[in-house]
Amino acid sequence: MRNPLLSDAELPKFNSITAEHIEPAIDQILADNRAALQVLLDEKTVSVEGFISSYETIMDRLDKAWSPVSHLHSVADSEALREAYLPAQAKLSAYHTELGQNEALYKKVKSFVDDASFSRLPQAEKKFLENSVRDFHLSGVDLDGDKKLRYGEIVQRLSELGTCFGNNVLDATQAWEKQIIDLEHLKGLPESALAAARQAAEQKDLEGYLFNLEYPSFFPVITYCDNRALREEIYQAYSTRASELFVTGKQWDNQSIITEVLDLRCELANLLGFESYAHYSLATKMADKPEDVTAFLNELAERSVNVARKEFHSLSDFARESHQVDELAPWDVAYYSEKLRLKEFDLSQEALRPYFPLNGVLKGLFEVVSRLYGIEVKPEEEAVETWHADVQVFAIYQGGQRIARFYLDLYARANKKGGAWMGECRVRRRLSSEAIQQPVAYMVCNFNGPVGNQPALLTHNEVTTLFHEFGHGLHHMLTQVNCAGVSGINGVPWDAVELPSQFLENWCWHPEAIALFAKHHETGEALPQEMLDKLLAAKNFQSGMQMVRQLEFSLFDFVLHSTWKQPGVSVQGVLDAVREKVSVVPIADFNRFQCGFSHIFAGGYAAGYYSYKWAEVLSADAFSRFEEEGIFNAKTGADFKQNILEKGGSETPQALFEAFRGRAPDVSALLRHSGLAKG
Repeated sequence: MRNPLLSDAELPKFNSITAEHIEPAIDQILADNRAALQVLLDEKTVSVEGFISSYETIMDRLDKAWSPVSHLHSVADSEALREAYLPAQAKLSAYHTELGQNEALYKKVKSFVDDASFSRLPQAEKKFLENSVRDFHLSGVDLDGDKKLRYGEIVQRLSELGTCFGNNVLDATQAWEKQIIDLEHLKGLPESALAAARQAAEQKDLEGYLFNLEYPSFFPVITYCDNRALREEIYQAYSTRASELFVTGKQWDNQSIITEVLDLRCELANLLGFESYAHYSLATKMADKPEDVTAFLNELAERSVNVARKEFHSLSDFARESHQVDELAPWDVAYYSEKLRLKEFDLSQEALRPYFPLNGVLKGLFEVVSRLYGIEVKPEEEAVETWHADVQVFAIYQGGQRIARFYLDLYARANKKGGAWMGECRVRRRLSSEAIQQPVAYMVCNFNGPVGNQPALLTHNEVTTLFHEFGHGLHHMLTQVNCAGVSGINGVPWDAVELPSQFLENWCWHPEAIALFAKHHETGEALPQEMLDKLLAAKNFQSGMQMVRQLEFSLFDFVLHSTWKQPGVSVQGVLDAVREKVSVVPIADFNRFQCGFSHIFAGGYAAGYYSYKWAEVLSADAFSRFEEEGIFNAKTGADFKQNILEKGGSETPQALFEAFRGRAPDVSALLRHSGLAKG
């Protein structure tokens, strides 16, 4: 039977892919690609359009094969898959380094950029070629032989370490379980959490209730459970995952991986002539220099730290006066924060769940984007193979024509990486003068699924997460750019890529939009006005504390990558210093947050976690135009679609933002939305 990873089918054949297919497919494609690229480079009279098209075809075949493999590694992991994944990943890493250091390929691309006809090329092709020249330099094309070799070794090792880091976090997360028989020990937990824990126990033929470190299980315990000892136990397990202090010992300890990653990143940056990895990282971002990033983060800290301190003092006073707790421990903060929220606003996330059934929220989300962008989202009519029975497939239509599809995988389960993300399955690109390859996305969350006869019910926070990921998906799927290298999210600087996702979250906070999806799952009753008022009033509850928490992550990441290898710098030392500056909540001595910080050690956010805050500035300021003109104003929505979503990475984010907003971005909208504006 033909290897499904070598199929030219429109979508991956997930039901047919096995671990045994991976390495042979990658070997075959890499051999074919090397031969095809040499033929392309030997062609003396190839036009720039012909070159780009041929190069895209070569790379797209590889992307189509690797995309489902990488995705399965995240959502349906297994020992066999890991064993096949790692060697294939190493070969891919070596191949991409080889491409980046291919001098003949570099000279060919550079000749197009230097040609007098370059200025007459379409904008997308120009941007792709300019980015490519930049990326050749960042891939070490200018290095001498030994340094080129060392660059390749570093990149390959970093790829291996990132995978190992993520595997350790997943394995540690799945290793811890807590079975509780006596319901007395679970007082305070909402029925939704109890039902999920009861179902988890039943699935393993256990009595009582079963809890683990997946976020839908961890969060209710730390937030609602009256049993302080249980809160402490699960907090300690969660905050020591993949460290030497985890309950299994050093089996999945990430600390040595972190040190090696930082050493190698610093060496790589120095090889390329950069002062630090932070300097290297900014070569492909909106920010010009590290000082700009730290100044931005410090400005936000100045606006929010004192507010956060006041909020924490209020929380401490409340715990002491109302609950006789003299000193808050780390495992108390979420618990008493929720009680204070209830006291001040008389509304909990759990009380909102019945009004946010998943299917109803999806319908509302699709209606929101339909009104904004003139598109229609419907279940895919054709049969599509998926990796799990819970996965749904949808299509996006515009003017009656299908323009994109996406997979939706929303429930937490074993062997699935935690968190939420959007991934590329297929990228939009031109196949011929008449044919376009339509974009296809993966959208993944980790919510509790249906329990018994009750549908999946979301908290408002989870609704916001779903909107966030769909914003990423729209950026990928609504692009009108036909050059793959700058189509959708490709070529978009990392500190701007969160703009469309955080932007769409705003519709979770406006009555006109909420009315489209907040309906009781049994009665169909709309969210009562009293509850809606309380939800909106509570929006900025502890917003200062939320802001400094994100600043802690951003500063830790950026300072660490800016100063690594300087005298006296250590991972824990940087984290402690940042916390001393911006943190207001107690931190346990055993806390090993860094060992689970997959965003920067196993993802793409190294020296770039600040992107979340910078993109919030862009998204809040972009949304302020909708506040001025109407949140469902069709003209404003069309402008955002045309200037941001459709353009992908074909122009700089600054130029695209200014085209939409008519001016440079301003931080004031973010501060206003967060309740941190002065006066």
